[in-house]
Amino acid sequence: MSSQTLTRQADDRSTAAGGGKFELLLFRLGASAGTEQRELFGINVFKVREIMVMPPLTKMVNSPPHVLGVANIRGQIITVIDLPAITGRTPGKGDGILLVTEFARTTQGFFVEEVSEIVQVDWKHVLSAESSGGELVTSIARIDGDMENTRLAQVLDVERILHDVQPDSVKFEKETHTGGHIKLPPGTVLLAADDSAMARGILEKGLTALGIPYIMTRSGKEAWERLRSLAAQARNEGKSVRDKVALLLTDLEMPEMDGFTLTRNVKADVQFSGIPVVVHSSLTGSANEAQVQSAGADAYIAKFHIDDLATTLREVLAKR
Repeated sequence: MSSQTLTRQADDRSTAAGGGKFELLLFRLGASAGTEQRELFGINVFKVREIMVMPPLTKMVNSPPHVLGVANIRGQIITVIDLPAITGRTPGKGDGILLVTEFARTTQGFFVEEVSEIVQVDWKHVLSAESSGGELVTSIARIDGDMENTRLAQVLDVERILHDVQPDSVKFEKETHTGGHIKLPPGTVLLAADDSAMARGILEKGLTALGIPYIMTRSGKEAWERLRSLAAQARNEGKSVRDKVALLLTDLEMPEMDGFTLTRNVKADVQFSGIPVVVHSSLTGSANEAQVQSAGADAYIAKFHIDDLATTLREVLAKR
């Protein structure tokens, strides 16, 4: 699959994301250790800038493990990460494929054995993998939607992989921030949702640094259920849910219910009127920002920049 093909499908991908579909680029990394199985893996298409046959690489002195080298892609020097080695797979013979990706304001390349196809999956067919023992996998997608006879694809936690290979590349820019602590209305908390354990850990450190009390959830569905539970609790106390929750901070890519759907649900329910929604995502770019705005979110910020987070939260809370 060429970069031109990827570009031609951009409009369809944007529509799919806004309509509750998860657009996955499927690829293989090679045979599993001790077997001949070559499982399918996936990455959000919005994170993929370009697909190409592996270019010549320059091996850097003292480079981290699993870094194959750097490639010169139209004048930009890009670090190339060995996904088969990280996941314990052995690729077959051949040049392999380079996925040039952009997320969280970073650009990097991932070496894969081969690219398969692009598919659209309903978010209800994307299930959390957190309890399945796969630390590098956020979710498992049923590609064909069938409960029994379906292909499965492991959706890689590319932020976690990048963090493990290059720890300084995925974290809040600095441990401190400007502007002091952020005070929420008394008795309220920030409700947050992110499916990546690594991202949750980074976000928790950032919110703690900002002095913000929070409730952390692992998916859009869990955040939605927690919000409804807090609303019921507030009613029993003769209060509004706004007396419990000051703001919802959500990722976009999450199993079972994505951030687009979560945002629409909140904005469509009158009982949550006045609770601002801020999207905190590694998916950057004008197409994603347009979809976030159409869903009704109050703001959109890229992971992981603590000053941007602090500034945005202050602005949104001031309008609450």
